[in-house]
Amino acid sequence: MIVLGLILLLIGMLVGVSLLTTVGGILIVVGAILWVLGATGRAVGGRKHYF
Repeated sequence: MIVLGLILLLIGMLVGVSLLTTVGGILIVVGAILWVLGATGRAVGGRKHYF
């Protein structure tokens, strides 16, 4: 999710589409939150690990 967010963020910045930039930023933040919660051993959405 973080990689997809980075790709969309870069494409949005290069092309100048603010919607892609916004969606990419949101995906990066959500992916980072899920990664941190999963790394601490906390079950997120019934799963121990998010890949």
